Amino acid sequence: MSLSSTTPETVAAPTISPLMTFLFAAACGLVAANLYYGQPLAGPISAALGFSPAATGLIVTLTQIGYGLGLLLIVPLGDLMENRKLVLTLVVASALSLIGAALSTTPTMFLTASLCIGMGSVAVQVLVPFAANMAPDASRGRVVGNVMSGLLCGIMLARPVASFLAEATSWHVVYYASAVVMILLAAILRVQLPVRTPHTRLSYGALLASMAHLALHSRVLQRRALYQAGMFGAFSLFWTTTPLLLASPAFGLTQNGIALFALAGAAGAIASPIAGRLADRGLTKIASTIAMLCGITAFLISHFATDGSALALTLLTAAAIILDFGVTTNLVVGQRAIYAISPEHRSRLNGLFMATFFAGGALGSAIGGWAFATGGWTLAAWIGLCFPSLAFLLFLTEGLRKR
Repeated sequence: MSLSSTTPETVAAPTISPLMTFLFAAACGLVAANLYYGQPLAGPISAALGFSPAATGLIVTLTQIGYGLGLLLIVPLGDLMENRKLVLTLVVASALSLIGAALSTTPTMFLTASLCIGMGSVAVQVLVPFAANMAPDASRGRVVGNVMSGLLCGIMLARPVASFLAEATSWHVVYYASAVVMILLAAILRVQLPVRTPHTRLSYGALLASMAHLALHSRVLQRRALYQAGMFGAFSLFWTTTPLLLASPAFGLTQNGIALFALAGAAGAIASPIAGRLADRGLTKIASTIAMLCGITAFLISHFATDGSALALTLLTAAAIILDFGVTTNLVVGQRAIYAISPEHRSRLNGLFMATFFAGGALGSAIGGWAFATGGWTLAAWIGLCFPSLAFLLFLTEGLRKR
């Protein structure tokens, strides 16, 4: 199957206003936050619903599994279905799933709701290529960067918001509040989003089959997905293990203190618009180099941040910001590159790209938890250093392959 197997959609010259870009960014951030509320609330939820210690990890894992399934099975529909309708359906499904989580009285009920929350949250990965399709070629990177800054702010702010709100009220209120936000968001998007109907001439089965062809034959997709898998693996390992380090006797931070640390890390989201502008100017390789070196530098700095002193906390905060800056930069330039492959395949390309690096993130989380339990922060940080280092070594082979 070739990339020309679909008929391009016929649209007017693409355009997107700053206000519409902000709406896309805000929507992505609010929906993406649903994926991360459960991380700081795993303990209270486990105690309230009677999870066994071994099953507590499923509170986060089931959401991640649902998101991964949605990336592969739902996001590609953005190349087939009317995008506005698809987004609204997913946002409403997220609201219902969040209400289901809040009402849960047993572990099975909550885990089922968590799976559905993950699947509904892939609305963000329909919105990003939606925005990219509305943007002119010359400013597509900037638009994608601005939208991604909203998404990443949602990811980084979800943990502290959930922690603060749960401590003031209860974990149930976090899910109820987010459900209300999703309903309001759906109402706004229904009025503001334009209709975009792709003209793809494929059945759903053929649509999924075409993804295998894209995964096997698109070198740009393969490389960009693997680079970001390394960077996101580092990101997930860092944010899985640093709360454990900060709560340890060395630092002794409370839940609110850890939430403030996460809030500081969100400063790395400023990289998104910068990265988008670099990509628009053809500086993708320079941006990628800076991004991966940021990932390496962050973990090198963090090796000196284990004694619990004020200096150690400052270094760890700096490492968080630098790492988030690198991960964000690499993500935006990667998306800009894959969206340039074929306009008619953007949703499928995005689904494959996200699913691949999300798998890297899941690996980072799993290894990080084991590493911290086995060898403390020192072992976790050395393993974390390997993720961006391997991505950078692969990146350096681009020139060798061409020669």
